[in-house]
Amino acid sequence: MRILIAEDEEALAKFVRQGLEGEHYAVDVFSDGEQARVAAAENDYDLVILDLNLPKLDGVSVLRQVRLKKPSLPVLVLTQRSRVEDRVQCLDLGADDYLGKPFSFSELSARIRALVRRSHLPSENVLAVADLKLDRVERRVERAGLRIELTTREFSLLEYLMRNAGRKVTRSMIIEHVWNLTFDTTTNVVDVYINYRI
Repeated sequence: MRILIAEDEEALAKFVRQGLEGEHYAVDVFSDGEQARVAAAENDYDLVILDLNLPKLDGVSVLRQVRLKKPSLPVLVLTQRSRVEDRVQCLDLGADDYLGKPFSFSELSARIRALVRRSHLPSENVLAVADLKLDRVERRVERAGLRIELTTREFSLLEYLMRNAGRKVTRSMIIEHVWNLTFDTTTNVVDVYINYRI
């Protein structure tokens, strides 16, 4: 599961990122609205966490653009703006949830799980290939009923491969999606991760 965080407050972005990575989400952080808008349009995310007070392009404008390009992508607004008018505007523009700062991380995590559950069909929440099952919401992997513990990156790699089961995927596709990098012909990072579990 891949989450985009648009947050210009560096310490807060780091706190949320570390918390979500600890729950096995793949997280990309962008500190300005223009970067977040481009990333949301060009990459496959399962959820966007959006601050409203962003440089270059404010969060409301980012929300409008995301809704035009990806109407079903869940967006959770996380902001210091607490006026009713702000909440109403964001919800009317297509935000799926609105959480004010300061906030409890456990509440943020629960809201993310709720949004992800609602945004996917039940069959998409659990990926299965033969006796291997990956629960995208609960962040669990089981093979033949036995739980397998994976790092965040391993989970993202397995999820990508399972979502593309039966299709040809290249190293560059894997690196771009799982590591969010452009392909480097000298890297063997994909081989290392795949061989590690064999």
